[in-house]
Amino acid sequence: MSFFLVRAPVWLLCLLPASISCFTHHHATPSHSIAASTQQQQYYSLSSDFSRKQRRGFSVLQAAKRRGGAMSRRKTQEESRSDNAESTTKGFDNEATSISQQTIPASKSNTIYSMPSLYDLAFGYRCYGEEVEFLLDAHDKYSTSDKNVPVRILELAAGPARHSLAALSEHPPSSVDSVVALDLSQEMVNYGKENADHELGSAGGRRDSFEYACGDMRDFAGLSSTKFDTAWILLGSMSHLLTNDDVIRCFSSLRSALKPGSTIVVELPHPRETFSMGECTRNGWTVPLVEDDEEEYGELNIVWGDEDDEFDPITQVRDFTVAMTLKVNNPEDIPKEDPLFLQMDEDGKTEVKEIVPMRLFTLQEIDALARCAGLEMVAKYGALDEEVAMTEEDDAYRMVCILRCKE
Repeated sequence: MSFFLVRAPVWLLCLLPASISCFTHHHATPSHSIAASTQQQQYYSLSSDFSRKQRRGFSVLQAAKRRGGAMSRRKTQEESRSDNAESTTKGFDNEATSISQQTIPASKSNTIYSMPSLYDLAFGYRCYGEEVEFLLDAHDKYSTSDKNVPVRILELAAGPARHSLAALSEHPPSSVDSVVALDLSQEMVNYGKENADHELGSAGGRRDSFEYACGDMRDFAGLSSTKFDTAWILLGSMSHLLTNDDVIRCFSSLRSALKPGSTIVVELPHPRETFSMGECTRNGWTVPLVEDDEEEYGELNIVWGDEDDEFDPITQVRDFTVAMTLKVNNPEDIPKEDPLFLQMDEDGKTEVKEIVPMRLFTLQEIDALARCAGLEMVAKYGALDEEVAMTEEDDAYRMVCILRCKE
């Protein structure tokens, strides 16, 4: 395997495994880089002798391929028929899936989020199992509801539903009873259901404890007649709610869907990003595509924010440039039967790019907006890690708010 050098700001190094290369174009002080001094810039060299844990990034694609993840699987006729069968899952209303039949507002970003396999691959560096451990521990620590019963989880803007599925696949029914996921993109919902079929097995087992509905995170009345114990809004998904009214609607819907004393975990970019937004910078990373024998045959390049982005300091909304470029080394080897490669041109490349408006929040804003909906903030962290305080200079790169429904 070739030897190469990766240079990245601290915020991204905290986010990614060593095996995923990162790049930034420094037009100004990087918004995520915590002042990004020379001392805070680090060099990481990779070679064939790095540890198994460090190799996780190189295994993202092939691991996902085995589990039906980033490399989408073609449905068999039997699987297609089972999708149309009546749901026998426990604790869910028949109305849950009917939400997808309601009039849903058009997404502001119909390209990136309508290609779930690319999105899943791009964020495959996340350690979902470890993050779910944090989420469940936070609920156990801060909830005032009955902790002697298995939890029912609600995940909003769930995307590929990796956190939801990790909760069910890695925790027994005595700990996690069931999960309902919600997303505005029907493509994401369909993709998440395929992931669930592959990871949780057939009907009659843990698959019956998972339901995925298409709907708006601001209003999901009728999702379930049974209240939830905890709710998650992760990967900065709340940034898609651009106004205070939108956020309060979302929080109020959660307040109605959760039991008194239940918890809500919101993960957002760290406020340092907002207050260092004098000029926008380019942030991105690269994920290698790897065969089962660990030979690289291509790569996915991701740009999540560019230097030409517009930022409105009044509304705190940045028009993020989001671009993904998937390319293979040998166009003759394009696996045409795989949905991930269906839109690839004859040169072996797929490119998508769009502008996604996203709001940047401060801690005080989340606290105030939560109070408007009958919630209270009980804890805050700088990552989905209980050992990282939000005030830490080097390790805090996210704003993780633990909210609780007032009794």
